[in-house]
Amino acid sequence: MVSVFPVTGAKRIVGAALRRRLMGTLIGSMVLVMALPAAARAETILIMGDSLSAAYGIEPSAGWVNLLKQRLDDEHQVINASISGETTSGGAARLPDILDQHDPDIVLIELGGNDGLRGLSPQQMQVNLAKMVERSEDNGAQVLLLGIEVPPNYGASYASAFRGVFSQLAEEYEIPLLPFLLEGVDLSTMLQDDGIHPTAEAQPIILDNVWTLLAPMLDAEDQAD
Repeated sequence: MVSVFPVTGAKRIVGAALRRRLMGTLIGSMVLVMALPAAARAETILIMGDSLSAAYGIEPSAGWVNLLKQRLDDEHQVINASISGETTSGGAARLPDILDQHDPDIVLIELGGNDGLRGLSPQQMQVNLAKMVERSEDNGAQVLLLGIEVPPNYGASYASAFRGVFSQLAEEYEIPLLPFLLEGVDLSTMLQDDGIHPTAEAQPIILDNVWTLLAPMLDAEDQAD
C-alpha cells in the first residue's frame, strides 16, 4: 500500500500527536495534584520557661510539658527550652537563637518567677518579657503568656506590681494570658518540700490550665493551614 503522506511527513505528524498526548497527560497530572488537599503541617510549640516547666524535682516524664506531648500524640512538635533558675533576662537573651533554630508557630512564655523570688524590678521584668513577645511575633509566632505570682510575704505592693506586669503585657500586645499557672493546685499539699515547686500530682492540673488557652490557638493554626 502506498502511503498518502511522504514518510518524513508521517513521522512529523505521529511525533506531533505523541507530543500533544504527553502534554495532555502532564497537564492532567498537574491538575490532579493541585486538586489534592495539602497535607496539614504539624505546628511547632516552643516553651520558654523556668523550673516550673522543666519538671524540677520530679521525673521529667511527669512534668506538664511532657504530659502536653502525650496529649498531642505527636501531632505537634513540642520544644521545651525551659531551664531551672531562668530569669526573664536570661530568656530574652536565649530566645533569638532558639527562634532561628526551631521557627515555632506558637511560643509559650513562662518566666518571671525567679525574678520575683530575687526581688528584681517588675519594670525590668516587663521590659524583658516585652522583648520576648515582640521577637516571637516578629518571627511569625503566636504567643501565650503564662503568669505566676510571688508569695504573700513579699508584700502587697510588690505582689500587685508583679501581677500587673502580665496583665499589662497581655493588654498591650493583645495576647492570651493565663493569669496564674498554678490555679487550682492545692498549695498546702501539692508542693515539694521547698514550698515552691509543684509535685507530680499537680502537673495534670497545670496542663489543664495551659490547655484551656492553648487548644484554641492550635485550632486557629489548623484552620489557617
